[in-house]
This record gives sequence, structure tokens and C-alpha cells, in this order.
Amino acid sequence: MSRRHRAVKRAVLPDAKFGDEVVTRFMNALMYDGKKAVAEQIVYGALDVIKQKMKGQDPLKVFHDALNNVRPALEVRSRRVGGATYQVPVEVRTERSQALAIRWLIGSARSRSELSMQDRLSNELLDASQNRGAAIKKREDTHRMAEANRAFSHYRW
Repeated sequence: MSRRHRAVKRAVLPDAKFGDEVVTRFMNALMYDGKKAVAEQIVYGALDVIKQKMKGQDPLKVFHDALNNVRPALEVRSRRVGGATYQVPVEVRTERSQALAIRWLIGSARSRSELSMQDRLSNELLDASQNRGAAIKKREDTHRMAEANRAFSHYRW
């Protein structure tokens, strides 16, 4: 990691079906070994499954609701002060909260027990849009940890 300059944020192109950059970011995070077509198939398949299950409701809206429900507002960062390491609660920047939400949704979908990744992802997105599931639990744990360490918030930098 260079100490001279901050890394330049690269713009991602909107996806082909919905024209949404967040869906593209989600696909890129889901992708293994540069297999974009496979990731695309999984995401679009999961959104189609959501469309069938939630009759008449927009799958993109369910996707964005799930993502917004999983986004953390607070997290803890380690800070060394005099020989002790404190877990200091800090607010999460917008881009980082979105990246964490995407990562947590994909991680919890991968750890589910359904047979295909499309089913796992669609069910995890549906759960997250209704404020339940493993990704929501991860956010709640992160908030609980930040709340428990609120006493050290004066060490914020």
C-alpha cells in the first residue's frame, strides 16, 4: 500500500439488465477467478427467484432494501494507547458501509445450506430485506460491540 497517495476509486459500469452500479459491485464481489458471466448468472437468477416469490414486487427494490438493512452505522477500530489496545467505536463511511454490507450478504449466503447459490442468495436477500438472517445478525453484533465500548469513544482520532 503506497504511503504517498490515496488509492484512486475506479468507476464501475452499470450492469446490463438493471443499469445499476451497486448490482455490478455486488457481482464483482461475488465473482471467483474472473468468472464474471457465472457471477452475473447467479445474481440475475437470484433476482428472478425473488421476483417469482414476491409476486409483483420489484426485485431491485428488495435488493436495495436488503443492502440498506445490512449496512452498519458503527464499528470498532483498534487503537493503541500507552501499552493497552482499546476497541474504539467509530462511524462507518458510506462507501465502507456499503462494501461491508455486500461482503456480509455474500458471506452469509455462501454459508447457507440450500443446494444452489442462486437459492442461497435469493433467500438471504429476502431475509435481509425483512430484517432477519445471518447478515443482519452480523450488523447487530457489530453495533452491540460498538455500544459496549462506548466508554472508549474519547480515544477517537
